[in-house]
This record gives sequence, C-alpha cells and structure tokens, in this order.
Amino acid sequence: MQVGGAVITEQGITFAVVVVKRHVIQSSHAASEAIASFRGLFPGMPVVLMAQDSRDVPTYYGRNDIVRFLASMPMEAIPWQRYTVH
Repeated sequence: MQVGGAVITEQGITFAVVVVKRHVIQSSHAASEAIASFRGLFPGMPVVLMAQDSRDVPTYYGRNDIVRFLASMPMEAIPWQRYTVH
C-alpha cells in the first residue's frame, strides 16, 4: 500500500505528515490508531495526519505545535512524496 506524506524539519524538529481520509481524523480513536500504524514508517518522528475536505482545504491532526505550524504553511510548500507501507 502507498500513502502520500512528507518529512519536514523545522526549528530542529523532524516530523512526518501523512495523508489520510477525512473520517480518520474525525475520530480521535481512528486517528490515534493511524498515527501508531505510521510510526514504523517514520521511526523516531512525531506523526501528524492531514485530510482535505471537498474544497481541498487541509485539516491536520496530531501534536499541537506541529499542527499550528502546518496550518500556517501553504500545502504547496510541503515536499509531498509517496511512501510504501509494508
């Protein structure tokens, strides 16, 4: 399975952003499970989830300081890549 994501380093913190479906971040239980499942793909990094609404407006879920940073950043500035989940 492949997922969209990015690894970003900002102010000395390296973290991952992973694209998920909107319903995942609408449930704190599902979001926590998703974050846990992606930790193996991004070891040692905080993982933040991102979902878009029907107008492509992003919503982030995860560590508050990283969520605030990402919310202020244009999505086009995020270095998106494809990652393979085993």
